[in-house]
Amino acid sequence: MSKQYLTLHTIDNAHPTDVFALTATKTALLSASGSSTIRIHATNAPDFPLTQKLEGAHKLGVHHLVASKDGRRATSAGFEGRVKVWGVEGVQEEAESGAGGTWKAVGEISDSIKPGEIWAVALSADGAYLASTTYDGRINVWDLTADGMPRIREYETKGSFGMCVDLSADGRFTASGHENGSVYVFNNDTGRMLHSLAGLVKPIRAVAFSPASKLLAAAGDARIIALYDVASGEQVTNLSGHAGWVFSLDWSDTGEFLLSGSHDAKAKIWSIDTRTCVATHSHGDKPLWAVKWLPKTARSEMFAVAGGTGAISFYREAAG
Repeated sequence: MSKQYLTLHTIDNAHPTDVFALTATKTALLSASGSSTIRIHATNAPDFPLTQKLEGAHKLGVHHLVASKDGRRATSAGFEGRVKVWGVEGVQEEAESGAGGTWKAVGEISDSIKPGEIWAVALSADGAYLASTTYDGRINVWDLTADGMPRIREYETKGSFGMCVDLSADGRFTASGHENGSVYVFNNDTGRMLHSLAGLVKPIRAVAFSPASKLLAAAGDARIIALYDVASGEQVTNLSGHAGWVFSLDWSDTGEFLLSGSHDAKAKIWSIDTRTCVATHSHGDKPLWAVKWLPKTARSEMFAVAGGTGAISFYREAAG
């Protein structure tokens, strides 16, 4: 089985430097780079117009940017060590009018933040909780709804740099990937480690829970994507095909497909059912730092990719 995707549109020079992060709401794609500005493009208009710029968001650039599933909140982590929380106004109207709401800063994580205290970030589906990793392997959870956005949980691991983190859609689990190849799953209800997952040895650069929270995908410098059963902690399969480090993973809305982006400048789509690669797209010869499905709309299945070229490309499934 293979799937055909067509290049729908490319925004050349979307950013002046490498694009490190993409995140999507129902009607917008937010992107961030080594420059200080976060850019927001509408995804419900044919040429994906730029609708807003959050200028001076992080003076040294942004390495992580995530939006909550409900599209009301986003969080950015900058190279200067600050973490900002953004909220959107007009989301209800947005659904009816098709126009995006206006984003503005609504807070900052500042509770005992020292350099290296926050690297990767993930948001809960409702935007209420933020999970983050540290340079020495701790995973923190912050309550974004409480005054001062305090830290409410701290998970300890073996002290290796936390390179990536994810929160399951049902809010029950936190997963982290580390420089020493470790992958951990924590139970947010009990506050305890559920699994220490073996298998990849080399640095883990992306972890992602499936939409139903049943599977966890992890990938990085080993160039393979490992799939684990969240309940048992067992490794279900390995997906091989990338020729470079894997930087980014994202599940389709239904959980049928996994999208991956790599240092080999390729984006791949994997069928979870057949455990095979069903589509590959090359994006120049520069690393693909970020890949993201767009929430499914009437416009068929779409995804965006970005990386070292500074461009953002949109693909859609060929009608078949």
